[in-house]
Amino acid sequence: MAVFTPLSDDQVAEFLERYTVGRLQTLKGVPQGTENSTFFVTTEQGEWVLTLFEQGGFEDLPFFVDLLDYLAARRLPVPGPVHDRDGVALQRLAGRPALLFPRMPGSHPSAPNLAQCAALGDALGRMHQASQHFTGERANPRDLDWLTRRHREVLPFLSGDDQALMSREIADYTQAFDGIELPSGAIHGDLFRDNTLYDGDRLGGIIDFYNGCTGELLFDLAIVINDWASDETGDLDADRYEAILGAYLAHRPLTGQERELWPTMLRMTALRYWLSRLLVIHVDPPAHDITPHDPARFRTLLGKRLEAAPPGFPDAMA
Repeated sequence: MAVFTPLSDDQVAEFLERYTVGRLQTLKGVPQGTENSTFFVTTEQGEWVLTLFEQGGFEDLPFFVDLLDYLAARRLPVPGPVHDRDGVALQRLAGRPALLFPRMPGSHPSAPNLAQCAALGDALGRMHQASQHFTGERANPRDLDWLTRRHREVLPFLSGDDQALMSREIADYTQAFDGIELPSGAIHGDLFRDNTLYDGDRLGGIIDFYNGCTGELLFDLAIVINDWASDETGDLDADRYEAILGAYLAHRPLTGQERELWPTMLRMTALRYWLSRLLVIHVDPPAHDITPHDPARFRTLLGKRLEAAPPGFPDAMA
């Protein structure tokens, strides 16, 4: 979240007249973020989040709107977009596509405890159970084909050892997933800790679905485990790992193929973020003046996943 397109009180007050959310009381730009302009809006009737979309991919916005409507209707903790008086969610403001959301309660957990991990696993399991029936389609923009194509662009910037590691890993993934069809559905695609909000141990909301797509559910789960269950050194914390997976598997047990490919998927999603962060630094600089994320964290995670197999699945759900 950030502000790249400033808005005045008058602009937002006029914009809010399209809705039945009350009159503007306060408007505050949110400084954190990398892609879109975000504002906290307070009206007589509550608190809201206004997002202006600053970069390409606008053709995908109806997918995000439909997915959030679908999940919110199933009582998942996501911010369903607010629809205007005519039933339309996707708007334009200051020449940008715009969406208005209810503001979800809580803050990002920097060091999630076991109760918070279990709440996340429970919500993700319910989300994946429901999302397999969502009919919208958006190809995964960071799938194995993307890894195969784009990793060659960063090889000149890596050491010889890292070049060999990246190329060898992608060859392994290609072989492991060849001809395999894993359970798929709509996924979040970027469910890091800073894309959740907690009020104490209660999960107040899962936010920022703009990497959402149609993809393998195991891919989404592996992203979560690599972020939520890894300690500062990159090793998996067994208690957090079990808390997330135990709650998740209660809603969606894994297939035999998914269990077999689980270690490989953990490696592949670690490499996915190593590569994407390398691309931002060396090939595709951000459109705005921001500090890119450090790729080293995910190079470390990949090394740790190669050094040791993940813990087993919780006994009751294996």
